[in-house]
Amino acid sequence: MVEIMYRKMYTQLFNAMTDALERMADAEYIDAEAILKKAQCETEQTFLLWEEHRE
Repeated sequence: MVEIMYRKMYTQLFNAMTDALERMADAEYIDAEAILKKAQCETEQTFLLWEEHRE
């Protein structure tokens, strides 16, 4: 289960990074920032929920 959750969080962040880099290539820096902040929050939420269920 641990490996699955870390893989999920990695995928969330990796996909967001890819999307943000595409926006940055188009000089859409505000959109890129929003994508990264959203991914940060979503990944943190995933981690916190997972931690709650592990206890």
